[in-house]
Amino acid sequence: MQVADPYQQAAAALSEATTVAIVCHVNPDADALGSMLGLSNHLRGMGKRTICSFPNDPFEVPRWVEMLPGNEALVHPAEFPKDPAVMVSCDAASLDRLAMLGGAAVRARTLIWIDHHVTNEGLGSIPLIDPRASSTCELVWRLVMETGIEASIETATCIYAGLVTDTGRFQFEAVRPDTLRLAAELREFPFDHARLVQALYEDNRVPYLKLLGRALERIRLEPEADLVWSYLTRADLDGADVHPTETDDLIDVIRTAREADVAAVIKQQRDGRFKVSMRSRGRHDVATVAAAFGGGGHRLAAGYTSRHGLADTVERLKTALAGAPAEP
Repeated sequence: MQVADPYQQAAAALSEATTVAIVCHVNPDADALGSMLGLSNHLRGMGKRTICSFPNDPFEVPRWVEMLPGNEALVHPAEFPKDPAVMVSCDAASLDRLAMLGGAAVRARTLIWIDHHVTNEGLGSIPLIDPRASSTCELVWRLVMETGIEASIETATCIYAGLVTDTGRFQFEAVRPDTLRLAAELREFPFDHARLVQALYEDNRVPYLKLLGRALERIRLEPEADLVWSYLTRADLDGADVHPTETDDLIDVIRTAREADVAAVIKQQRDGRFKVSMRSRGRHDVATVAAAFGGGGHRLAAGYTSRHGLADTVERLKTALAGAPAEP
């Protein structure tokens, strides 16, 4: 018996639904929010009602989201349906990445799980998971095309935001010829791509730039672990009046150090735990390292949350990297 294509299954489920609840992971990036709002825009164009959220508490929306059409669909997690008939998860590698909204995913009658992380184990009743994809936005676009309904400029804008950021402006390993063809297809829509990318990459406040200087002063090189790292505490963030999401691009500065393959930025969260973001220049599989600590991601970009103090977190990371196989 021939098994139906999962994209056809997902498109059919969405076509039959009257309301669709859509969620993305905690501390969402542009791929998470872009894929969620891009799909929401398309479904609203099909006459569906959508409810979108992410599990941050307090619920604070990144500044650049104002550039994404359809952001009015975002609601506080407390307003998200507890047992949706049809639910979509975007860009979450695991159930715990949905935090307080994970229960809704468990109770959903139909759960479409769209993700491109290599650590995803195949979640959802209809899993649309492809680790070869450059971004979750790329997979959402495939689903949009499967519905047979013409995409709108609003949908294209959101999808482009996730595509351009999760590829590092088209410089990461996951970029394939198809990725660039999709970017060209999206650019056929008349949105202001230059202003969008400026909002995503070139919209920092002076307090953040000063905080960046502090983080750069703290850089440590650990040759035995092939690691360069820095950190920020809650006191740093609160004292500078800088929101943690404003520092998301810090890792892209640290990773330019040529002396180590792996770069890490360790940021203390409101609950005291430390969020560890890692990037590899190619020799180490940081997704495997992150998975050992309950996290996940991609071979060259991954992260996890540590319950240990800063010094212990660094030592555990160094030990993991020193013991992990590295390509020559």
